[in-house]
Amino acid sequence: MINFLLLPIVLPFLTAILLMFAPKNIRYQRSVSMIGLVVTTIFSILLIERVQREGIQVVTFGNWPVPFGISMVADMVATLLVTASVIVTLFTVWYSFHSIGKERERFFFYPGVLLMLTGVNGAFLTGDLFNLFVFFEVLLMASYLLSVLGGTAIQLRESIKYILVNIVASALFVITVAMLYSVVGTLNMADISVKIASVGQPGIITTIAVMLLIVFGIKAAIFPLFFWLPSAYAAPPIPIIALFGALLTKVGVYAIMRSYTLFFMHDTAFTHSLLLVLSAITILAGCIGALSTFNVKNIIIYNVVIAVGVILYGVAQLNEEGLMGAMFYIVHDMLIKAALFFLVGILIYITGTANLKKMGGIMASYPLLAWTFLVAAFGLAGIPPLSGFIGKMLIVKGGFAADHNWSSLWILLSSLVVLLSVIRIFIYAFWGQEKTLVPMQQRGNVKKLLLPSIILVAVTVFYGVGAEWLMPYMQDATDVLLHPSVYTDAVLKE
Repeated sequence: MINFLLLPIVLPFLTAILLMFAPKNIRYQRSVSMIGLVVTTIFSILLIERVQREGIQVVTFGNWPVPFGISMVADMVATLLVTASVIVTLFTVWYSFHSIGKERERFFFYPGVLLMLTGVNGAFLTGDLFNLFVFFEVLLMASYLLSVLGGTAIQLRESIKYILVNIVASALFVITVAMLYSVVGTLNMADISVKIASVGQPGIITTIAVMLLIVFGIKAAIFPLFFWLPSAYAAPPIPIIALFGALLTKVGVYAIMRSYTLFFMHDTAFTHSLLLVLSAITILAGCIGALSTFNVKNIIIYNVVIAVGVILYGVAQLNEEGLMGAMFYIVHDMLIKAALFFLVGILIYITGTANLKKMGGIMASYPLLAWTFLVAAFGLAGIPPLSGFIGKMLIVKGGFAADHNWSSLWILLSSLVVLLSVIRIFIYAFWGQEKTLVPMQQRGNVKKLLLPSIILVAVTVFYGVGAEWLMPYMQDATDVLLHPSVYTDAVLKE
């Protein structure tokens, strides 16, 4: 049972080590990466079933009693996010075979991806706040490698900004954790939840809550801390952008979600109102950015910012509908963002440009690409019965239930802005007169790139159409978020 819980962390890590033995052998790199990710996907799905059947799984290392030992905790929130992360990484690696370039493949691209996944899954599964910092650093170090891989001038320039911002955030994280430890005397998440309820120091706890919101907000890219994201994410190749956009911000969102439902429940009138206001402004900032650019990569990147705001708006409601909607939407967004980055990557590949104004008439040559993109665009905007609809409607329902009527209407209005931003890509790129395309002999990989993209879009469609089948899992995740005692009892009884 112990190994079973840890497999989503251990398997990518061991796969990355195996890849180090033959970094120049592309066939070895590809095959070992895919085998490792397929096996990790299977065990992640099995872990979901085990949590559904047996309840929250807990492992504490070294036979130390809780809360003194380091605990790993697999509840339904963590296992759903782990599985979505592994699936996104699997499709990204597949897509990379024909898009990342052989030079990057020979320079530790696949080990970097697997180590980043190790950090992401570790952050989701840890039950210890300092361990969360450690896994953050693991995924960040891997992302530093990926962000500069290839060494183009724009990558090097933007990676400096990305690294500096995260160094500052990490330093603030350590300071905040030290402050929290000085107040409650523990770093075990379940024990923190119990101790905060009894320490009787709401002022300092509220200060720590705001500081952690700043730390995780930098990583999640909430307003006004998202300034670094658009240019930093646009610099690397498409597969790396897809990984960053789908996974990295979601780790920050998860950290806010976990801390603001498990720890900071003593002053919700301030902390969660602040979260609500910031999430609404984050959506506004993302909408402005998405409508103001004609770069196809940046349009999707700004939609990453919008999604962060939507998810955290659901968390701020602190009711069943809002939290279930946030849980449903975060998984949806991880899948759909990766698919959309894949598709705009194909557009850039066949046109040789990311500028929408220089595209046109692609429908005539690539109708399957056009209709696949349209389905993905509708899914992102929340057109029923696609996956974006269910999560967003639950979030809006939670907002109305909490009497946040005007901001809930803003969430609905933002869906129209999202739809407009991605439909612009469809109209400019696929309709109208055909512009100059890259010569046909240079477009031989389009079908190979389109296959993983279509399958991933199909997964998002199933996620929406099959929502009723998935609801028991989402309900379990919501119960953990809504009732902290479910989490604390499972961990502290160990």
